[in-house]
Amino acid sequence: MNYYNEIKEKLINNEIYKKVKNYSKNKNELETYYNVGKLLVEAGKHYGDGIVKEYSKRLTDELGRGYSTRNLWLMINYFNLKEKMQTLSALLTWSHYVELLPLNDIDKINYYIRICEKQNLSVRGLREKIKENEYERLPQETKNKLIKNEENKIEDFIKNPIVLKNKNNSEKVLKQIILEDISSFLKQLGDGFTYIDDEYPIKYNGVYNYIDLLLFNYLYNSFVVIELKVTQLKKEHIGQLEHYMNYIDENLKRMKQNKTIGIIVTRIDNEFVIKYCSNPNIFNTTYEIREDELL
Repeated sequence: MNYYNEIKEKLINNEIYKKVKNYSKNKNELETYYNVGKLLVEAGKHYGDGIVKEYSKRLTDELGRGYSTRNLWLMINYFNLKEKMQTLSALLTWSHYVELLPLNDIDKINYYIRICEKQNLSVRGLREKIKENEYERLPQETKNKLIKNEENKIEDFIKNPIVLKNKNNSEKVLKQIILEDISSFLKQLGDGFTYIDDEYPIKYNGVYNYIDLLLFNYLYNSFVVIELKVTQLKKEHIGQLEHYMNYIDENLKRMKQNKTIGIIVTRIDNEFVIKYCSNPNIFNTTYEIREDELL
């Protein structure tokens, strides 16, 4: 069997197909690279790994750029990945898979594939989530549920910790850091969070209190009250948060919306406070401060 000619034919057909603008173009590209990867693996068994470098040079000479040794190895890795997972999403582009292939961990790759499908992530968006170690920051229980395809709840997707830039020494400064890059904060916090307001005023008997951040989660159809604390989580924080949640439920929540969720973002967690909290809609996550150059 002439492996080189078959590989060359498939790549030429793919280049022709890529000029046709239709929905199946991406699927064809993925199928082409899978088949090329398969042929390269078979050729390697007969001629050794050096055949990849040889084919790369010949393809580049005859077809032009795009067939470097690295790219051919990516096709081999894509073939191996698909063999392990059986099915891979055709909704992701080849550029998405180029970001995923170095991860090695099948469960991690599967998580990011699902997130790309669910959130229609661009390649840049996927790259940011990988850089922020989103999968690693999921609770182990959540990872186990994903592996077993079990149903997840909102607490499963509240990331811990949340990584913030610069330094702070007060809740006011902490909130300012968050507001300066609210988009990043929402993405790190979890899925489906949208910003409504900060210092949201609520009035009791003529006296105003202010919610640090008021959000809405469109996936869980509920308001979200965020309280920021630069200390360890304390039991009195729960009472304050619950007070604000009850206010939102009585004054903002619509009949078809779910009960308000409360999240306390603290410097240090306290598992015992949450363990003995009777409100199932209250959660705790922590934050880390890192210098800009480390991010």
